Amino acid sequence: MKEVRERLQQLPQTGHDTLVRARIALGYLVLVAMLGLFLRWLMVSPVDGVNFKYFLHAHSHVALLGWLYCAFFAALLYIFPAVTGAARTSFRRQFFLTQVSVLGMLFTFPVQGYALFSIIFSTMHILLSYWFARSYWKHVQLNVDLNTHATSLKYIGTALLFMVVSSIGPWAMGPIMAKGTIGGELYYSAIYFYLHFQYNGWFTFAVLGLLFWFLERNQIDFNRHWAMRAFWMLALACLPAYALSVLWTKPADWVYSVGYVSVAMQLAGLLYLIKVVRQVWAETVLLLKPWVRALVGMALFFFVLKLALQTASAFPYMADLAYKLRYFIIGYLHLSLLGFVSLFVLGFLLQQNLYRLGRYGGIGLTLFLAGFFATELMLFGQGTLLWLGLTALPSFNWLMFWASVLMPLGLGLLFLGQRGLRVSGLRRIGT
Repeated sequence: MKEVRERLQQLPQTGHDTLVRARIALGYLVLVAMLGLFLRWLMVSPVDGVNFKYFLHAHSHVALLGWLYCAFFAALLYIFPAVTGAARTSFRRQFFLTQVSVLGMLFTFPVQGYALFSIIFSTMHILLSYWFARSYWKHVQLNVDLNTHATSLKYIGTALLFMVVSSIGPWAMGPIMAKGTIGGELYYSAIYFYLHFQYNGWFTFAVLGLLFWFLERNQIDFNRHWAMRAFWMLALACLPAYALSVLWTKPADWVYSVGYVSVAMQLAGLLYLIKVVRQVWAETVLLLKPWVRALVGMALFFFVLKLALQTASAFPYMADLAYKLRYFIIGYLHLSLLGFVSLFVLGFLLQQNLYRLGRYGGIGLTLFLAGFFATELMLFGQGTLLWLGLTALPSFNWLMFWASVLMPLGLGLLFLGQRGLRVSGLRRIGT
């Protein structure tokens, strides 16, 4: 209750801002699901004049830069809120300009793909992310107890660093496209560089930072030595692990060796994380809401599965297989983005009362999870059948479309239930 009162004292300045940001982020997730459903329809029945790749660009950019970027923006400023009027004004401006860039990408990518205006808006987002990383870290250094939150800040600071590093990929796209090598190995290597440091750097370390913040905030005793060993193993492995993203080019043998070393380090880091989670799970689960227990539990399971699949991809045969069967790549990207990162973020924001279930939220999450599990099973199932030379699933695109219907429907129900959102039972916010 003391923590709630402290946060209520900062309302409406920080509380209302955080609620708005969280709700906008969820709105983007609904849009992402709708765009995904439309892409599935195009696989069933192509529409004249509609470019599939252009809409795919919109889908992916809004997923990464709309939903997850805005969700982490809200979550990070929730756990360490701005304490001065000048800082609050700065973060409000950053978030507003971010919406300009995201909406700009949403409306320009479907029309022109990678071209002048979409590149302007995506470049704008990169520059805004630099501004946020710098200002947020400066704010944390000045206003947060660095001893109490030493572990979570290590992960969060590294997450912000990897977010900045990931932008090297998009910056490289300009010269690559200018040379007319679109679609070549260098072009896709730049894309995979960006995706690697987004998925395995920025998103992964931000999730782990929020996890350790929760443990620190609730004074749950955990082995900090194990947590820091996990940090160093995962952080140092993230740089060479980029080699796993380019094995499809069949590089020199030493690149495969780098991949083996990186997955070994990742597995070592994972083992230390598992030890920490096992140590605190019994105590932590008592603090979590029922739905949050399920979401966080599934997210941690998918994190383990994600690293297991990365480990498999270090072997030449599996890397070549994934490149040839795109079902595995799409399934892996959705498993990482939705199964690991998004489920954890949804659980975290629900736990902190930045989202609420409302009357139909539980039904909405059930539908969303059903659609996610169904599509993942079909993607990996179809890939496995083709790998084994067996008969492919009949009417695969139709099945994927109807399974995908569940996701925007479920997320829409969850989003509509956010009216009258409460930060606590003591005061109603944003109504």
